Amino acid sequence: MNLPLIPVLIAAAFFCGLAVKQVGLPPMVGFLAAGFILHVFGIESNEDLETVANFGVTLLLFSIGLKLKIKNLLRPEIWAVTTLHMGVTVVVLAMGILALRTAGWSAVAGLDLPLALLLSFALSFSSTVFAVKVLEEKGENGSLHGRIAIGILIMQDLLAVIFIAFSSGKLPSPWAFALFGLILLRPLLFRLMDRVGHGELFVLLGWLFPIAAAGLFDLVGLKADLGALLLGAMLAGHPKSAELSGALLGFKDLFLVAFFLTIGLAGTPTPGQVGVALVLVFVVPLKVALYYLLMTRFRLRARTATLGSLSLANYSEFGLIVGGIGVANGWLEQEWLATLAVAVSLTFALASPLNTLGHDLFARYREWLKRFEGEERIPGDGPIDPGQARIAVIGMGRVGQGAYDYLNDKHGEVVIGMDHDPEVVSANVAVGRNVFVGDATDSDFEDRAVMENEIQVVLLAMGDHAANVIVAELMREWGRADRLIAASARHSDQEQELKDVGVDVVFNFYEDAGSGFARRADELLTARS
Repeated sequence: MNLPLIPVLIAAAFFCGLAVKQVGLPPMVGFLAAGFILHVFGIESNEDLETVANFGVTLLLFSIGLKLKIKNLLRPEIWAVTTLHMGVTVVVLAMGILALRTAGWSAVAGLDLPLALLLSFALSFSSTVFAVKVLEEKGENGSLHGRIAIGILIMQDLLAVIFIAFSSGKLPSPWAFALFGLILLRPLLFRLMDRVGHGELFVLLGWLFPIAAAGLFDLVGLKADLGALLLGAMLAGHPKSAELSGALLGFKDLFLVAFFLTIGLAGTPTPGQVGVALVLVFVVPLKVALYYLLMTRFRLRARTATLGSLSLANYSEFGLIVGGIGVANGWLEQEWLATLAVAVSLTFALASPLNTLGHDLFARYREWLKRFEGEERIPGDGPIDPGQARIAVIGMGRVGQGAYDYLNDKHGEVVIGMDHDPEVVSANVAVGRNVFVGDATDSDFEDRAVMENEIQVVLLAMGDHAANVIVAELMREWGRADRLIAASARHSDQEQELKDVGVDVVFNFYEDAGSGFARRADELLTARS
């Protein structure tokens, strides 16, 4: 990459990202805008930047795999919703394109039925990169709606691999079947993770795994990113998988900046291409509505279906890949690439505020949306009965576990715990804690949990500050005035924000940890003297 260009790219991405953050949009929208602005000044994407971008996507899929349970993809609310949504979208969009051609719209004049189906197939996908980034920023990637959305996206990625394999005119190498033998290496990989410790070797291993898997899959004619995803899934059961994902987080975020820049740098569209892209943008609400209807038919609550559907309210970067395949094979005109790039970018920009306001939108239209709910619920989305508990710990990570154990030892079995991640709940239940699955940020939570008058103390121990603020506000709206609410924070500005929404006691994780450490040492010294 041209070295003088690197500071320009970084500066443009930073300042555009900072600008959109000031108006409440995710920085990724600014990165897209930076790409478009730079292209106006004659800067174009190049092979080096695209390599960095592709590596960011590879790290992203590897990180998803580290949290993936393959059995979850076999649930009907994932595989059935994915296939039904894709089938309906492709057929309806293709019919719409042919109707516009018949009506004389020149932009689609060159599209016959096969090409209309190809374009509709590209537009049926939602963006894995966008959805995962939005869910991570909101701390909701472990929530039920987050897991449903990610599961649907992974199913779409698998279908994408099949399409690419056949559209390229060549099948995978016969050696691809040998990849099934990788599962035999799982114990060896686990021992390797055990032996590298927690320092720089651990980070290097985190880079080696996805690069090696991607290279191996590419070598036998399979989609490289699929290799990173599946290897991550193989390692998902290791105790250090979450730590490995955290170690790669900063690198992944940095490289994904290059991904968003490459979309913006794809080309400056003509007014006609922008017009076509705007028409395509108006199709997205129909995609969201279809996701919502299918999710509610498969026993998801209105709130889960709403937030899950909003996470998928965009077109995918895969549309650009399909467009590139179409152009390379002579099926589509080159202009469609710029049109698709604008459509993808616009849906990213529009979906960002929708996801930011997702909780508020559901609260506003809650009664209308709930009309589409069925009577049955999937496990983890049904009623919650905490019994006679008087103390609730929300967020059962390490902080929540410590708070639960201390209060349980002191007050007896009047403490309950809650977490939105079933895996976390299962781990706590396995050691005897009274913990259940629930998402306290759910504005529908009061309809699911009978805890209005029983719970006297609530401890908010979630790792995401925004989630703690949301729950504190909801608790004040629902509950009794004398209920004590305590929360953890990591920074002084977060501490003040929690107090502003009615939190009685704030534990500053960094400041109070030192005093707690000293107090325990002093207690030990006193006991010995």
